[in-house]
Amino acid sequence: MAVAQGLRQRIGQALAALALLSSPALAQNAAPIIDKPFAEHHLALQLSDNDPKKEALTISVAYNLLKYYGPDRIAIEVVTFGPGIDLLRAGNAHRAEVDSLVSQGVQFDVCMNTIETIERETGKPVDLNPHAVKVDAGVAQILALTEKGFTLVRP
Repeated sequence: MAVAQGLRQRIGQALAALALLSSPALAQNAAPIIDKPFAEHHLALQLSDNDPKKEALTISVAYNLLKYYGPDRIAIEVVTFGPGIDLLRAGNAHRAEVDSLVSQGVQFDVCMNTIETIERETGKPVDLNPHAVKVDAGVAQILALTEKGFTLVRP
């Protein structure tokens, strides 16, 4: 009986979290979608792992698609949250590549829920790449992008 009650409580918590993430209030606080009026393709790249190989793969995917379609024909937004925010730390080894992609119109989002948690736990500010676009919640940003027609890919 106690197991069933615990399971119901967990399901209720999960549903409440899902409702919060999909709420119109959060969607209104999402970062502006990339303004590329001639883009025929729209891609959201999710990075939620602190893994240099996945960081490199995400960067490679963005570069390859810019080369394939041309920077005016594709809108790419990289959304980082959880451990994936490390890509957007100021001292990340891929900083020059991120900056190069930004100069070609790729947007890099950083989840402020994650940043605030890190700062609260460590007592230190997180030094971010100045090109990082701050979003309230990374998952909510992904949801907003997919609702706008972006294809989500998690390299």
